Amino acid sequence: MRSNKPQSKKNHQPPPGGFSAPQVNKKRKVLMIAALVGLVATVVIGISFSSSNETIAPPLANKSQTPNTEFLSMPAGSGVIDAKTAAEKEQQKKQLQMRFDEVSKTFCNYRESTKYPNSSRPISQHPDQVYPNLAIKETHSMRNRHGGSDKNIQIQTTQSRVYLSAKETVEINLRALDASGNSLPLIVEGAAARGLTFGDNRTVPQLAINLADNGRDGDQVAGDGIASGRLTPGASPFAAFDGTIRIEVNYAVNGNRGQVFFDVIYTPEVPAVWTGKIRETVENGNLKFYLPVSVKMAGRYIVSARLDDAKGKPFAYLSFNDLLAVGNTEIPLNVAGKLLRDSEVSFPLGLRDVDAYLLKENVDPDRALMARLEGQQYVSKSYSLKTFSDAEWESEERSRYLKEFGKDLEQARASLIAIDPGFGHNAKIQDPCNNP
Repeated sequence: MRSNKPQSKKNHQPPPGGFSAPQVNKKRKVLMIAALVGLVATVVIGISFSSSNETIAPPLANKSQTPNTEFLSMPAGSGVIDAKTAAEKEQQKKQLQMRFDEVSKTFCNYRESTKYPNSSRPISQHPDQVYPNLAIKETHSMRNRHGGSDKNIQIQTTQSRVYLSAKETVEINLRALDASGNSLPLIVEGAAARGLTFGDNRTVPQLAINLADNGRDGDQVAGDGIASGRLTPGASPFAAFDGTIRIEVNYAVNGNRGQVFFDVIYTPEVPAVWTGKIRETVENGNLKFYLPVSVKMAGRYIVSARLDDAKGKPFAYLSFNDLLAVGNTEIPLNVAGKLLRDSEVSFPLGLRDVDAYLLKENVDPDRALMARLEGQQYVSKSYSLKTFSDAEWESEERSRYLKEFGKDLEQARASLIAIDPGFGHNAKIQDPCNNP
């Protein structure tokens, strides 16, 4: 019986030097498949390479490109990164603006506060010096000798001055009030003045003071509930005492005993005396007053005065701070021309309330007082404001500070304009002092 299985290959002999027909067909199929695989691989690699190039550097859009193609194309940058950059820039701009505001404020404030010399200032800058000779009045709860207090009883004290020169007098007042401000009967049980030495071995003077509500010895009205008294150290055992004098008062209100102190500083030395008449001149666009004086003790003198306009309104505080030698001389008090013009002051001007002292270092008290000149001492001539200079005061120190502050201002301005050129047209950035 014949078998259907093909004959074994080992029994098939190929023709000499070649392949049999079945082998040739098989070989062709293999070559065709390999070529096809190579072609597919080439196409895939080409597509990948093209996609990679588009991601790295996308071509410029063609004007003929269809709307659908433009819509589907990816944007060149990332929206998240752009937003973050804009926010950082805005934050930096805010910080630079704050820096500019800070340095411009420093520059403008210094320039404004130094446009007048220290010796010629608006009186508004020295509110406590407008009327230096007014009595000092204080009100506080009644204090007993043991340190306690009674809020239901208010004690009102008044003293005419704190510093006393050789011939000056201090007047003191004392009264008691209830919570509603009504006077309460007050009995003075004793009042005495004594010198305070603060640990040194000087002899301490003491003096009884007549403090009463009897219409005498400084008391204005008898029986008005105000007990008054006075002390003139130069006409008492304190004539040669140099330092603080304390007046201790013991009193009683409604059977309750209390205690209060009045301190004054007395200097018996007379370092200089006023002589002659005050004169005035216009120098370098400024108004100057000259006060003649005879100096007995050389050293640094501090002098101050007040200047009122034609209506009696205070507008200037004048001062002098310099060394004086022994002998006859004049103390100049300068009124800056710019201060006169800026204040639009009306003439004539009244010079009043002049006080002066010799400054003493490393001692107590630290001064020797000249006699004060109370009230109006001189009336100026009348001038047109155009007579005086409108220029700001200048000095080496002021110029140096303005230069340094100006450098900071220019750097801050340049930084702002660099980040936003629009700031270059901003009036406040260009001139912050005149455009607040």
